[in-house]
Amino acid sequence: MITDPLAIFVVLAAVVVVSIELERRVQLFRALSAALTGILIGMLLSNVGLLPGESPTYDLLMGPGVNLGIVLILLSVDLHSLLKAGGRMLAAFGIGAAGTAAGAIVGGLLFSTLVGPETWKLAGQFTGTYTGGGANFAALARAFDTSPALFSAATAADVIITAVWMAICLAVPVLLGRPKQRQEPVTEAEGDRPVTLERTLHDSVRPLSLTDTAALVTIAVGAVWGAGALARVLPFLHEVLWLTTLALLLGQIPAIKALAGSALFGNYLILLFLASNGARSVVASLIAMGPPVFYYATVTVAVHGLVIFGLGRLVRLDWGTLAVASQANVGGAASALAMAGARGYADQLVPGVAVGLLGYAVGNYLGFVVAAVMRGVL
Repeated sequence: MITDPLAIFVVLAAVVVVSIELERRVQLFRALSAALTGILIGMLLSNVGLLPGESPTYDLLMGPGVNLGIVLILLSVDLHSLLKAGGRMLAAFGIGAAGTAAGAIVGGLLFSTLVGPETWKLAGQFTGTYTGGGANFAALARAFDTSPALFSAATAADVIITAVWMAICLAVPVLLGRPKQRQEPVTEAEGDRPVTLERTLHDSVRPLSLTDTAALVTIAVGAVWGAGALARVLPFLHEVLWLTTLALLLGQIPAIKALAGSALFGNYLILLFLASNGARSVVASLIAMGPPVFYYATVTVAVHGLVIFGLGRLVRLDWGTLAVASQANVGGAASALAMAGARGYADQLVPGVAVGLLGYAVGNYLGFVVAAVMRGVL
């Protein structure tokens, strides 16, 4: 068994490389995503005895590592892009977020005895991830100190449900509405590629430079330190919420916006964190808690769907807008882009990505609210 912390880090870094390459080259792993693949490989390596269940390396990634990743991803969120979303898309997104919160509460009440004492944590995490994406899921897990086995089970459930929900959202406008005529994509592009968070998570929009990298390290470490200091002085907000707020504010400064690579580096740190969580997971406990967690995720997204499509139609929003907004909630900006592109909704590309980024911004706040409610009720 490998026990040296640096050697464990090397193995986890290699796991991330393999996961990204598998996602890029193999259709099955593209469906699973590099995030879940990394968790599964980490689990495999620890459960066959190559990696330990506990290590200072995991503690480092669970603490400063994931916090730095959150900051770097949020620095790429441009709140001014919300002006491009339009009232209808923002309304659909808001309805969907409310549906997600309702679903997390309903699911928590139904499955609390099966999931156990950490149900309130899962309520907050599912609210965060189904409001704007997986970065929120990781941030809230860090804040709530969710057990590794529950985290891994919930991540697996999330990936499956997200994929199924994408298929449903693709079908809804065709089955229930009048299909829109396919339009040629209109993008804000460098060359002919859209500048979106999906791209910046896997590639840098602008060439990377040593100056940009040094500045990002300074800003990210400073934000993590500042959030901790604020949480000690003003404890009415959790450190993760201070961190989210600071990162969002810093990301609106033009000089910081101009730095290349923030989302790219942030995504890498999140993938390292997820691989380490896989390595900390015990298969027996994961299997034991897997089905209830899957049912919980299913109920959360089902209630979200009933609310966004039911209430959305009552206020006369079209099926296409609702489907794209729902993907922005459940899968994040990248899923909204994929949904709009697959159905040829060129007019929904930028609005969908904009509200997806909004989800990254507000998911942590809403997740904390729902977790607090559920902790008080259960």
